Amino acid sequence: MALPPKWYQFLVGVFASLGSLLFGYDLGVIAQVIAAQSFKTKFNPTENETGAVVSVFTGGAFFGAAFAGPMGDKLGRRWTILLGSIVFCLGGALQTGAQALSYLYSGRLFAGVGVGILCMIIPLYQAELAHPSIRGRVTALQQFMLGIGALAAAWISYGCYVGFAPTDDGQWRTSLGIQCIPAVFLGALILLFPESPRWLIDHGKPEEGLKMLAKLHAHGDTNDAWVQAEYAAIQDAIAFEHEHEAKSYVELFKDKSCFRRLFIACSLQASVQMTGVSAIQYYSVTIYGLMGIRGDDTLKYQAISSIIALVAQALCILLIDRFGRRWPLILGNLGNCVTFIIATIMLAVYPPGASNNQAAAWGFIVVTWVYNFSFSATCGPLSWIIPAEIFDTKTRSKGVSIATMVSFAFNTMIGQVTGPAMSAVGYKFYLLFVICNFTNAIFFWAILPETARRPLEEMNRLFREAPLFVPTMKKSEWASNDLERRVEEVKAKQEGFAHTEVGAGAVGGH
Repeated sequence: MALPPKWYQFLVGVFASLGSLLFGYDLGVIAQVIAAQSFKTKFNPTENETGAVVSVFTGGAFFGAAFAGPMGDKLGRRWTILLGSIVFCLGGALQTGAQALSYLYSGRLFAGVGVGILCMIIPLYQAELAHPSIRGRVTALQQFMLGIGALAAAWISYGCYVGFAPTDDGQWRTSLGIQCIPAVFLGALILLFPESPRWLIDHGKPEEGLKMLAKLHAHGDTNDAWVQAEYAAIQDAIAFEHEHEAKSYVELFKDKSCFRRLFIACSLQASVQMTGVSAIQYYSVTIYGLMGIRGDDTLKYQAISSIIALVAQALCILLIDRFGRRWPLILGNLGNCVTFIIATIMLAVYPPGASNNQAAAWGFIVVTWVYNFSFSATCGPLSWIIPAEIFDTKTRSKGVSIATMVSFAFNTMIGQVTGPAMSAVGYKFYLLFVICNFTNAIFFWAILPETARRPLEEMNRLFREAPLFVPTMKKSEWASNDLERRVEEVKAKQEGFAHTEVGAGAVGGH
């Protein structure tokens, strides 16, 4: 029994999202590594050196996302994923076998480059393979698998922490080495999976593109009405793009429609970091310490937070194509804002470590869990879904590359300033995120049109014709019917051809 096409697309998306699992795992595992006694004994790092071990990873990811843009256009989506996996494996091997901090820095840099490539290309690849009706849940796998990676890192780190003696390098080398396993699977098998039909058609391989569309959507039937309609829509869109759309990065900023989409994608990635996701996670660990929670118990509360995030991300996968993109993003930012208001008040009235009020500290932890649910169900997944679907074939790789670079740049910036800012102004730093979450909601209410269930080839028309102030757009204009019209035309032609054949057979019989 053949697998239903949408299930096949979803499972391909699950496999590809192993790349984002690597990102979540590496981010999660490094905290245990630098805290391991055997690591400290071997390298005796200063505070600045420890910070560099962590931050060089996101720096590498910034450049990896930059490289992935032209690679995705030139080599195709699958080969770019393969190269990202190879670079990540090199970085993982250097980290695992590090005999000096210089080796560790190099490994973190290469691993970051690999993750930057994968985080940029994978949601793009998923979006180009998926049917419009399930595109959101397929690209939401990026955030879900990132959460799986973080959860795996927490428990593997714990196992290594308690399973090895404090003097045994296996306490940190083992957890670093394990990260190479999913990267090897991803690199070894990705070429067995389908290439993006849009990339094939865009690069002069229309017959292969048609066969791939049929494989993805109709069990290989190239005469299927939906496949024929989608194929014609892709060809028409690509013909238009070759004549009018960006052929270089500079043109992304010159063409109004291209720049509008680039502005939305970059704003979205920056706004996600300004929700405070990194800052609240960094400071929640400090709260745990001030409450008197130490060592193994910290893992327990972090693991609870990771599980809450996974539940929220799973709900997003199930519901995002039903509720769309626009209102979940707006309401998610408002939810984040409310949790930050509560957290700020609690930190102001009951300073941790000063008031000895454990109930207040526990209240803060619960609020961070609520925030984590709100963020993980909305803003986190949507930051990957929306950029992957709003660009056209000609600009998608370039646009998503720049947006992903913005994400890593803001991630690094927040990571660097949170510690000094909390030391200097304390809870008042949280007011920044109260304001940013509120303004994020207003901003995207004003500028973001609904893109759910709209074929990728119709994004051009949407962003050329939608008003800049989106709330003035009539609800009837949200509807997408071009592909449905094409499907009906194909069916009518096929039925007409069938009637003609029947008539010819009858004449021949006489």
